[in-house]
Amino acid sequence: MGRSLADRSTQELFEELRASGEEEIRVHLIERHEGLVRHVSNDYRESGAAYEDLIGVGHIGLVNAVDRYDPERGTKFATFAVPTIRGELRRYFRDSMWGVRVPRRVQELSLQVRDAADEFTRQHGRSPTYAELAGKLGVSEEAVIEAIEVGNQYELASIDDGGSEGDDADSGLSVADRAGAVDENLESLGDRDQMQWALAQLPARQRVIVKLRYFGEMSQQQVAERLGISQMHVSRLQRRALEQLKRIMAFGQDDGQ
Repeated sequence: MGRSLADRSTQELFEELRASGEEEIRVHLIERHEGLVRHVSNDYRESGAAYEDLIGVGHIGLVNAVDRYDPERGTKFATFAVPTIRGELRRYFRDSMWGVRVPRRVQELSLQVRDAADEFTRQHGRSPTYAELAGKLGVSEEAVIEAIEVGNQYELASIDDGGSEGDDADSGLSVADRAGAVDENLESLGDRDQMQWALAQLPARQRVIVKLRYFGEMSQQQVAERLGISQMHVSRLQRRALEQLKRIMAFGQDDGQ
């Protein structure tokens, strides 16, 4: 009789997952490493975001890390996962227009990592491993992975940046402008402070969707891609969230009279 999943090492499980694509192994690896989400999210507890939101977004980062991790590169999974989770949280703050800045040293290292990777690829005809980049730059593997995550984030157009002069009919419009109009029904609910209080009463996933849609000005399709669900599911959860917000705020107003 074979060993249970719990008795096998993370490395063994990832090797088998890459070979077989077995969903049970994938789910087990996600559950085994959920403590990393809490570990990283704790660094952002003073950001003003609800802790449940941080956990929800961090969990997306963990899932992405499990799906992208390559056990053959020799890097420990936790070393790879922590910067990936942190990158997802920073992207969430950015899309929600909250003021979490990436340290200058990380921005500078991101450029150095990109240049070093390009140079290595030209010389050796293959992409470098994290360990090779870390050795070349004299930093840790985790620092390299974090720098790569930051680079991936900032290659995305800012929602406030206008298009280039070579763009077509949308030239000069921001990404937010091109994402489509935001539903009007949120604006009818009340002032911002009251809205923040009401949002805190929603389930974590619905709260994340509302913040990405209305404060981050993302389209339903963009939210669906970020959360790994269908656009139809986003639409249902968004509609349910708005209905709940209306009820929550109506009761809150009645209580205050």
